[in-house]
Amino acid sequence: MKALGRLWRGELPLSQAFWNWAVIGAFIVNLSTSVLFLALLMNDYTAAAFIAGYAFSVPYNILVAVGVWRSAGRYKGEQRWANLARIVTTAGMVILSLT
Repeated sequence: MKALGRLWRGELPLSQAFWNWAVIGAFIVNLSTSVLFLALLMNDYTAAAFIAGYAFSVPYNILVAVGVWRSAGRYKGEQRWANLARIVTTAGMVILSLT
Protein backbone atom coordinates (compact mmCIF):
# COMPACT_ATOMS: atom_id res chain seq x y z
CA MET A 1 0.00 0.00 0.00
CA LYS A 2 2.91 2.31 0.67
CA ALA A 3 4.08 1.94 -2.94
CA LEU A 4 0.58 2.82 -4.21
CA GLY A 5 0.62 5.96 -2.10
CA ARG A 6 4.00 6.95 -3.47
CA LEU A 7 2.78 6.28 -7.00
CA TRP A 8 -0.37 8.38 -6.46
CA ARG A 9 1.65 11.29 -5.09
CA GLY A 10 4.15 11.11 -7.97
CA GLU A 11 7.04 10.33 -5.65
CA LEU A 12 8.33 7.43 -7.74
CA PRO A 13 10.96 7.99 -10.42
CA LEU A 14 9.30 8.40 -13.81
CA SER A 15 10.95 5.28 -15.23
CA GLN A 16 9.61 3.16 -12.37
CA ALA A 17 6.12 4.69 -12.50
CA PHE A 18 5.91 4.23 -16.25
CA TRP A 19 7.53 0.83 -16.83
CA ASN A 20 6.62 -1.00 -13.63
CA TRP A 21 3.14 0.39 -13.06
CA ALA A 22 1.83 1.68 -16.40
CA VAL A 23 3.29 -0.97 -18.69
CA ILE A 24 3.83 -4.19 -16.70
CA GLY A 25 1.25 -3.61 -13.98
CA ALA A 26 -1.45 -2.44 -16.38
CA PHE A 27 -0.83 -5.45 -18.61
CA ILE A 28 -1.26 -7.85 -15.69
CA VAL A 29 -4.28 -6.11 -14.14
CA ASN A 30 -6.15 -5.52 -17.39
CA LEU A 31 -5.42 -8.99 -18.80
CA SER A 32 -6.56 -10.63 -15.55
CA THR A 33 -9.78 -8.64 -15.32
CA SER A 34 -10.51 -9.24 -19.02
CA VAL A 35 -10.13 -13.00 -18.61
CA LEU A 36 -12.33 -12.93 -15.52
CA PHE A 37 -14.88 -10.77 -17.36
CA LEU A 38 -15.06 -13.22 -20.27
CA ALA A 39 -15.26 -16.28 -18.01
CA LEU A 40 -18.12 -14.80 -16.00
CA LEU A 41 -19.89 -13.58 -19.12
CA MET A 42 -19.67 -17.02 -20.75
CA ASN A 43 -21.31 -18.50 -17.65
CA ASP A 44 -24.19 -16.00 -17.76
CA TYR A 45 -23.04 -13.93 -14.79
CA THR A 46 -23.47 -10.68 -16.66
CA ALA A 47 -23.64 -8.29 -13.69
CA ALA A 48 -20.71 -9.97 -11.95
CA ALA A 49 -18.74 -9.88 -15.21
CA PHE A 50 -19.12 -6.11 -15.53
CA ILE A 51 -18.25 -5.57 -11.89
CA ALA A 52 -15.17 -7.80 -12.12
CA GLY A 53 -14.17 -6.34 -15.46
CA TYR A 54 -14.37 -2.71 -14.50
CA ALA A 55 -14.37 -2.38 -10.70
CA PHE A 56 -10.68 -3.32 -10.48
CA SER A 57 -9.16 -2.22 -13.75
CA VAL A 58 -10.62 1.29 -14.07
CA PRO A 59 -9.51 2.48 -10.60
CA TYR A 60 -6.07 0.97 -11.23
CA ASN A 61 -5.84 2.73 -14.59
CA ILE A 62 -6.82 6.06 -13.03
CA LEU A 63 -4.28 5.59 -10.23
CA VAL A 64 -1.51 4.84 -12.71
CA ALA A 65 -2.39 7.70 -15.05
CA VAL A 66 -2.34 10.20 -12.17
CA GLY A 67 0.86 8.72 -10.74
CA VAL A 68 2.75 8.82 -14.03
CA TRP A 69 1.47 12.34 -14.73
CA ARG A 70 2.72 13.56 -11.35
CA SER A 71 6.04 11.72 -11.64
CA ALA A 72 6.51 13.30 -15.07
CA GLY A 73 6.01 16.70 -13.45
CA ARG A 74 8.97 16.04 -11.16
CA TYR A 75 11.20 14.55 -13.85
CA LYS A 76 14.54 16.36 -14.09
CA GLY A 77 15.65 14.94 -17.44
CA GLU A 78 14.64 15.93 -20.95
CA GLN A 79 11.06 17.17 -20.95
CA ARG A 80 10.22 15.27 -24.11
CA TRP A 81 10.46 11.98 -22.15
CA ALA A 82 8.13 13.28 -19.47
CA ASN A 83 5.67 14.51 -22.08
CA LEU A 84 5.85 11.23 -24.00
CA ALA A 85 5.24 9.23 -20.81
CA ARG A 86 2.18 11.39 -20.06
CA ILE A 87 0.76 10.99 -23.57
CA VAL A 88 1.37 7.24 -23.83
CA THR A 89 0.09 6.50 -20.33
CA THR A 90 -3.03 8.64 -20.65
CA ALA A 91 -3.92 7.20 -24.04
CA GLY A 92 -3.18 3.66 -22.91
CA MET A 93 -5.20 3.89 -19.72
CA VAL A 94 -8.18 5.42 -21.56
CA ILE A 95 -8.10 2.66 -24.18
CA LEU A 96 -7.72 -0.07 -21.54
CA SER A 97 -10.53 1.38 -19.43
CA LEU A 98 -12.97 1.52 -22.34
CA THR A 99 -12.31 -1.98 -23.67
